[in-house]
Amino acid sequence: MDESLQIIEKGAVSVDEGNVIETGNEAEITKKYTSDRIIKLNDSAIMPGLINTHTHAAMVYFRGIADDLPLNEWLNNHIWPAENKWLGKEFIKDAIELACLEMLKGGITTFNDMYFFNDHAAESCKHLGMRAVLGSGILDFPSVSAKTTEEYLENAIHFIDKWKDDELITPCIAPHAVYTCGPDTLKKSMEIAEKLDVPVHIHLSETEWEVGEILSRYRKRPVEYLAELGFLNERVLAAHCIWLHDNEIDLLAKNKVGVSHCMESNLKLASGFAPVATMLSSGIKVTFGTDGAASNNDLNIFSEMSTTAKVHKALSNNPTILDAKTVVLMATRWGAEVLGLGEKIGSLEPGKSADLIALNLKKPHLTPIYNIYSHIVYAAMASDVEFVMVNGKIVIEGRKPVNADEDEILFKAKKWGERIKNV
Repeated sequence: MDESLQIIEKGAVSVDEGNVIETGNEAEITKKYTSDRIIKLNDSAIMPGLINTHTHAAMVYFRGIADDLPLNEWLNNHIWPAENKWLGKEFIKDAIELACLEMLKGGITTFNDMYFFNDHAAESCKHLGMRAVLGSGILDFPSVSAKTTEEYLENAIHFIDKWKDDELITPCIAPHAVYTCGPDTLKKSMEIAEKLDVPVHIHLSETEWEVGEILSRYRKRPVEYLAELGFLNERVLAAHCIWLHDNEIDLLAKNKVGVSHCMESNLKLASGFAPVATMLSSGIKVTFGTDGAASNNDLNIFSEMSTTAKVHKALSNNPTILDAKTVVLMATRWGAEVLGLGEKIGSLEPGKSADLIALNLKKPHLTPIYNIYSHIVYAAMASDVEFVMVNGKIVIEGRKPVNADEDEILFKAKKWGERIKNV
């Protein structure tokens, strides 16, 4: 997934001290380098790890508790009450382990999150060996994580200071949305991001209700409102971006805002269809997010790729829209770039971190192969991922986690489910 999108037949990757040293033909690489461990992955496709640019990972413990509802009812009457009752350090620690296990086994090596109690989320990510951009959630109303806006902001600063130099964790500030954060909160969040040099993660134009609410409050559409506040720039990752006018797309493109497209969550909540083809043609880097597992209901970028490509072909009445190469770029290199990690991950190139996955191609649904990009988007499944490496360390081998006990993680999740269900 480098600039030339080269495909190497009978290829090999040499890795040292966490980084890719060289990629090339197996015969040439093995002649040039040696190692205490040479890993043979026959009948496999080695590619960069997938990047999930928008999720609320700990919500895996709320998977399926309030399905088949409109977004506002789902959020206000079910999810926020459940969070206020259950969220805490132990919940986050255990839930993030389950989320990381699911994502790693599905080939996701980096995720961009928006939630709370991020110190504990970071510890679980480190335990499983997963890379994460963890956004400290900011709201203008109290929750179990903070009572005032200032406390949310102080928590974010503390988290950023503690984790900003970590090799796997990138701290981020995450004002929830334009309808839950007032103009002063948004401005303060951006000031913190610029001063401490971290990404910004926000929901934007997810529903028609949101657009109407912002028009009522500020006489401007959400993107226009953020532009007026000076909030739009290349450090911003905006999730959803469904209800956009053309001038808003132009503003996002002009300010180099990255977008996370959450196709399956948007479909399930009937939020609408984001103008992905128009955004791409305008130069916006659109990437893939799963959203939380409470609204999806999984953390699976392979299914996001396939569903997105097909739905947008149908919507545009154009089968050439969102071709397979573009879709894989959206799931890898572009995902890294919109998170400010483009120099570190997203492609397999010398000097970049060795975040890579291997798909087992010896499967009925992947045989024969004419075009590997087509197979990745239209035929591959998360369950085809056999091997995962993050930062040069093996974290999944033979579909089993290396750093954690899968049975223990599932046991804890089952126990939490029983507690939540029985209240």
